[in-house]
Amino acid sequence: MAALTEEQTLIKDQAASWASAETPVAKFRAMRNEGPEQAFAQPTWSAMVDMGWTGILVPEEYGGSDLGYLTFGIVLEELGKQLTASPLFASAYVGASALVLAGTDAHKSEYLPKIVDGSAIFTLAIDEGPRHTPLRTALKAEAKGDGYVLSGSKTLVLEGMAATHFIVAARSSGKAGDAAGLSLFIVPAETAGLSRTQMKTMDSRGYAEVQFESVEVPSSALMGPADQAGEVLDEILDRARAGLGAEMLGVGAQAFAMTLDYLKTRKQFGAVIGSFQALGHRAAELFAAMELARSCGEAALQEIDSQSNSVAKACSLSKAKVGDFMHEMSNQLIQIHGGIGMTDEFDAGLYLKRARLLEGLYGNPAYHRDRYARLLGF
Repeated sequence: MAALTEEQTLIKDQAASWASAETPVAKFRAMRNEGPEQAFAQPTWSAMVDMGWTGILVPEEYGGSDLGYLTFGIVLEELGKQLTASPLFASAYVGASALVLAGTDAHKSEYLPKIVDGSAIFTLAIDEGPRHTPLRTALKAEAKGDGYVLSGSKTLVLEGMAATHFIVAARSSGKAGDAAGLSLFIVPAETAGLSRTQMKTMDSRGYAEVQFESVEVPSSALMGPADQAGEVLDEILDRARAGLGAEMLGVGAQAFAMTLDYLKTRKQFGAVIGSFQALGHRAAELFAAMELARSCGEAALQEIDSQSNSVAKACSLSKAKVGDFMHEMSNQLIQIHGGIGMTDEFDAGLYLKRARLLEGLYGNPAYHRDRYARLLGF
């Protein structure tokens, strides 16, 4: 684990104790069973705002605390352990990152304070198909008068049913697959022509399909120069990947803790099953994989905080290695628990389902292994 400052240690302890006491997995299960459209409990979100977590990445001049990405990652990991559902990642992490990196001064002044106080929920609308391929963006942005007309659709938009604003990646020139010609727009959810449909996913979270039917936005909605958002979009996505890595670490670490506890308590043939050599070896391998994944995940967050030239490589390495560990760990969680691991009454299945969705968001391990190799010149 990275050496934490005193402030980071306090935030980690606060997040761990709050999540286990106020949003344990049982609360997520109850929310899932109720099936609210927004897929999170409003009191949970309000508490996060009150604790100041929504301002961790926001500069102080806009009402935030500007504590950095590793600090936010610490919070996301603890929430991942309890499968806590909220718009914190989509809005205060990805949305705030996008505004800080790509927004105009007017955007920052108007929207960042609203992200901090929770009155606005931002989310990034990027993917248009089942796989993460940003350059394949085809949603059209056509210039019209003093603005643009957006036409197309986005899928798997995080917290898409609760969002008040969408940051939309659109193609303002060129064709799908071109590196140039991308633009980012801020589109309020109530804009005429924008509609959204709740998606039913195995992890029971708030994804949406979002349709843009001749959605007219003013030129002030454009984030940065037209046609030139490709590079900054990469920076935003890398930050999103590093943040997901932190949550994935939490999911995987809790799966390991549950498995270890079972190995220490479940008896068979007169002995705890953890004393069987084959299972002991398996646990040791999983622990080693977890620590390697942690090193990669925390390194990515630290690279962002230090503004190094290796952010892209570190974030792809993180998403690949943490994704590999979480995939195997969630499988072993079910495998080692045997029959009870397959039942809905036991929590193991909830972790497996969340793991499967997380590993594909913003690029699966295969995508990032390929990207990492290309960044290294292979």
